[in-house]
Amino acid sequence: MTTVPRMLRVAAGAILLGACGARTEAPLTDAERTAIADTLRTKIVSAYDLTKPGDAVARMMSLYPPSGNVVSASGGRVSVSRDSLEAGIRAFWQFVGQNMRDPKWTWDDMHVDVLARDAAVLTATYHVPHRTPRGEPHTIAGAMTVAFQRRDGRWSVVQEHLSDLAPASAADSTARDEAPSPAEHHH
Repeated sequence: MTTVPRMLRVAAGAILLGACGARTEAPLTDAERTAIADTLRTKIVSAYDLTKPGDAVARMMSLYPPSGNVVSASGGRVSVSRDSLEAGIRAFWQFVGQNMRDPKWTWDDMHVDVLARDAAVLTATYHVPHRTPRGEPHTIAGAMTVAFQRRDGRWSVVQEHLSDLAPASAADSTARDEAPSPAEHHH
């Protein structure tokens, strides 16, 4: 066996081991975790800001990837297509959202668990005090958990679960509108 072919085999083996071996990525720093969490909080708050002019459905849909499947569980149902998700958001806006007068989307608690540089989970509770078309006070409320993934530099919700708070409990949250909650000071 000559030295050159042996050296080539050793080099090829080293390359193969390097390519197949476990890749280690430097752990996230606290600053990176904070920056990712802040980015995702801002993205959610902006998408659900009902005081902004323009197409609320398009703003909410901006959270999701532009194509492909999105798993969404809401109202006891699961959908897996972006089209189904958009149809659900449009139905909410048509039958509920556009009928709210002076709505204020308020985030009560928001927790972000940054799993990696390209993955995070956000869980939050919220309430939306508003007036009905007849001028009566009303509140909707609930909780959501969304899994974000960063693809091509863009954070998108790839999976979510939303649950509504029972109407009696939602009405109780209206009292919180009088004084800011501790969570509002945090965010």
